[in-house]
Amino acid sequence: MDALKKAVFGISPLSPIEEKAFMGAWKCWDLEKDHVLLREKMVSDYIYFVDKGIARIFYHKNDKEITEWIAMDQQFFLSITSFFQRSPSHLSIHTLEPARIYGIHHTDFMSLADRYHEVERLLRKMVTGSLILSQIRMDSIQFETAYQRYERLLRTYPEIIQRVPLMYIASFLGVTLETLSRIRSSR
Repeated sequence: MDALKKAVFGISPLSPIEEKAFMGAWKCWDLEKDHVLLREKMVSDYIYFVDKGIARIFYHKNDKEITEWIAMDQQFFLSITSFFQRSPSHLSIHTLEPARIYGIHHTDFMSLADRYHEVERLLRKMVTGSLILSQIRMDSIQFETAYQRYERLLRTYPEIIQRVPLMYIASFLGVTLETLSRIRSSR
């Protein structure tokens, strides 16, 4: 829970009373590889934090799985539209390796945000951060070459190649597995 607390305080500090209430609302699960956290068409009830391990967020398009995000050690992740709109998700989330995952339920987070101003500020900063990451990803897809996207990924997550299957990395980068192989061999 220390990593979760550090990540929360890295976004926005909480008073001791708010910290106790907020941190007490998180659940912890030790999960096996390929554990499903969210199925497509289900409502996403949790914001997750991966303490140790990897979670993949993906959707189906034309009978293919498209990787939207790969959350690695010490990252928050969720199906944002489903979580906030309380609507069925078009995303699925599963673990790629054994993982320790924390989650806070929508009802608990919203109740705490209503009760505590600093938790409300934390929520706002988390949503803002998620929007910024989404914009960076969109800009990367629109304005960078596949090689530039791959290089950015390696700078940001140098261990990703050893821990995530290449087919998921290729999908995340928006390239075929063959294109990813050519990019890797040209380095």
